[in-house]
Amino acid sequence: MTRLALEIARWDLECEFNNTDHRTELNGVEQLIVRRGQPFTINLHLRSGEYQPGGSALNLTVETGPQPSDQYGTRASFGLTDQIDTSRWSAAVTSPPGYMVSLSICSPPDAPIGRWRLTLGQGGLVEFVLLYNPWCTGDVVYMDSEEKLTEYVLAQDGIIFRGSWKYLIPTPWNFGQFEDGILEACLRILEMNPKCLRNPGKDASGRKNPIYVSRVLSAMVNCNDDKGVLLGRWTDDYDGGVSPLSWKGSVEILRNWDTNACQPVRFGQCWVFAAVACSVSRALGIPCRVVTNYNSAHDTNSNLVIERYVDENGQLVQKSRDMIWNYHCWVENWMTRPDLKPGFDGWQAMDPTPQEKSEGVYCCGPIPLKAIKEGELTYKYDAPFVFAEVNADVHTFMKHKDGTTKKIISSVQVGLKISTKSVGSDRREDITHLYKYPEGSDEEREAFTKANHQNKLLQQQENAGLLIAIKVSAEMRKGCDFDVFAVVTNNTPNGKKCRLVFGSRAVSYNGILGENCGFKDLLNVALAPGEEKRVPLRMNYSKYAENLTEDNLIRLAALLLDYGTREAYLAVRNVVLENPEIKVRILGEPKENRKLAAEITLQNPLPVPLQNCCFTVEGSNLTGGQIITEKLNSTVEPGQDAKVKIYFTPTHSGQRKLVVDFDSNKLCHVKGYRNVIIGK
Repeated sequence: MTRLALEIARWDLECEFNNTDHRTELNGVEQLIVRRGQPFTINLHLRSGEYQPGGSALNLTVETGPQPSDQYGTRASFGLTDQIDTSRWSAAVTSPPGYMVSLSICSPPDAPIGRWRLTLGQGGLVEFVLLYNPWCTGDVVYMDSEEKLTEYVLAQDGIIFRGSWKYLIPTPWNFGQFEDGILEACLRILEMNPKCLRNPGKDASGRKNPIYVSRVLSAMVNCNDDKGVLLGRWTDDYDGGVSPLSWKGSVEILRNWDTNACQPVRFGQCWVFAAVACSVSRALGIPCRVVTNYNSAHDTNSNLVIERYVDENGQLVQKSRDMIWNYHCWVENWMTRPDLKPGFDGWQAMDPTPQEKSEGVYCCGPIPLKAIKEGELTYKYDAPFVFAEVNADVHTFMKHKDGTTKKIISSVQVGLKISTKSVGSDRREDITHLYKYPEGSDEEREAFTKANHQNKLLQQQENAGLLIAIKVSAEMRKGCDFDVFAVVTNNTPNGKKCRLVFGSRAVSYNGILGENCGFKDLLNVALAPGEEKRVPLRMNYSKYAENLTEDNLIRLAALLLDYGTREAYLAVRNVVLENPEIKVRILGEPKENRKLAAEITLQNPLPVPLQNCCFTVEGSNLTGGQIITEKLNSTVEPGQDAKVKIYFTPTHSGQRKLVVDFDSNKLCHVKGYRNVIIGK
């Protein structure tokens, strides 16, 4: 029996139904956006005749990329079948015989993501976007928890942890992956990557694999080798751009890049690179989270040792490119790793901050967290660098005026309090155990043996008898004077005569030292056996105010020199000065598509007036994808409130973050937020 080809007059892509069914409706319903491995529906209206089961035919062809190929999975031709086959491209009619045909179409769960073209018989061409599908069991990004999927794919805002390991600062961020134009920008990132420009056919095929796409994103979020999104800057000179601390979310960054001919946005630092990578990963359908590693080692020569040099006052002198960052942020993407032996699926670390080259390009990862924990440094990609970030040994040397150096006793650990936002709440989740075994455990020693980390294996716990530590006041607010303390203890049976040098300097989060904030040099510190002494150092606002960087960090260093043994002992601690709280009060009942007001207040904690005060506000599905700016014309005196009222119209129900930034001449980039629950 000859089948008659269906003559199609018009079609309906049912974007609202399909996008909602595929959890992409927040991108809008103007274009068809679906996830792989899951059927979607197109309604065909026939020009003549009726659809008859077994008597009607329709040939369909799908293509992606500029060089579609059946061999590479970027092209497929198929006809109608009785039932959908979710393992390959297939189509089936789900409506009864008639003039309107409801067509169900499904892609395989390993189809390349991106822009696709669908040809319907002889007359129809349909365009749609295909994304990864972490709800599909056959997809390599499948995640089996609805609560986690809501957090790691659908959540448009979150918390990124900054500060120091002793004082963690939760910073709000608007990921905004479903805001208008953001998915287009994310697809353009894939299209502008050098691998695509060199071999577009191979690149389009490679997009079936989230390992490949994650590696592309790691390179393209920075612009060091390509037309990437962000230019990094780690000095105080932000001419031609803005301070990384001025960003509150990814939306403005991605839009600026997309609308300015892919020119890099200026400027980013690690948490900005990570946050943008998270936005893009979630937009494409890869579960993703931002993580923070405190006391993060930057090992430039792959020997798993960070060598630091201090002068005779205990102040750091730059002699090596190896550094310890106060904190460092990267992302983790969720996927299986069929390229590795079993057991290494799940979270994969991926770092878009340009630090060291990998295969000739500034990118890092993805590498399974399990590989880092087990010391499997031959696994792809970039395991040694990430292993060092959380496990490197720290050796500290004193450099004398005559040029000689001597190792000093100092207890500095790296890889502390590795943190991410908890699922479903703004609390911190400590995930250090996913990267490291407990210190001193048999499993840790086994991992170090595998990684050939001999320094850690041979390290003996030194009990020198003299101990030095740094203690701080309970509250260290910006604008206040406060004390910090060097605590010296003599655990030997003999009296000791020592010199104590106690200094403080401003420092940026990546370890670059600034100016002196306070200094004390005691030449004759006498310690009886068993005695403990607390030596205070006063931190005066008048002294530290002009030296602080935007990070609000001060590095304290206490150096103890034993005159009898000539041994030196060093204690180092970074302290974060607290910014004032931003208070946000919602006025009225939050409802979808109803105008809402918020009153935003910040009290000036400084002993000097604030001028040029400005609040900026944004929030996904709250401020229409725009940034609201309110400037104060008046000066805010010490102890007075800076207060503004802003108006916005929520567009979708659910919980959203209203993210606030305050800036002025003396108080810069203070962050705050308020969770707003929007009713229907």
